[in-house]
Amino acid sequence: MKILIVDDEKEIADLVALYLKNEGYDTAICYDGKSAKRLIETERFDLAVLDVMLPDIDGFALCAEIRKKHTYPVIMLTARTADSDKISGLTLGADDYVTKPFSPPVLLARIKAQLRRSRQYNDSSFSCGVYDYSGLRVNTQTHECFLFDEPIALTPTEFGILKLLCERAGKVIPTEEIFETVWGERYLESNNTVMVHIRRIREKLHEPAKNPRFVKTVWGVGYKLETGENTKAQKKPAADPAQ
Repeated sequence: MKILIVDDEKEIADLVALYLKNEGYDTAICYDGKSAKRLIETERFDLAVLDVMLPDIDGFALCAEIRKKHTYPVIMLTARTADSDKISGLTLGADDYVTKPFSPPVLLARIKAQLRRSRQYNDSSFSCGVYDYSGLRVNTQTHECFLFDEPIALTPTEFGILKLLCERAGKVIPTEEIFETVWGERYLESNNTVMVHIRRIREKLHEPAKNPRFVKTVWGVGYKLETGENTKAQKKPAADPAQ
């Protein structure tokens, strides 16, 4: 698996690459945004680690560039602690963020978690079933999402959230549970990560902010997938490979 590392602090980029290579990953290092942009356009990666503060093209712009064509995980590195900066990255499609200074083993663990989720997203044997709710169809076997037969491009994290909501459609899932299930980490108070990803899912589903049709907010609790009063959810089992 190939990982893109973009950081203008050479010591940090090289150290992260060393840890990854010791774990058997292939890496590509860029110390500025322009060279990273060229690689994003020409190379195939399984994950990108982007520093927010770069001398030319910042990490936010690079993340947006990746999301134009790719759904592989993106982890942002930031020296800023303000929630607004973290939310900006997540809104643009980042899957996770790590605050500097950080411990390389911690970053490595985050990378492995994202790659694990990405493999599940692309592994047709990971889960079976098709959920169909009033024009929204989620196939957990092929990891595809359609809205009125139009394909919706979701990142592995976004698909993981929508899959969880589909599995328990009509029931409220607490924000803490969504985070701990999808991210596999302990939920911390004032964590806006789930909220931002829900917002991105709604945007891709062309949901109105004030009265979304599918993903409803239950204030102070969490979120639920609305099935509609006259809509019967359909879960279709995958074909038996033995047949």
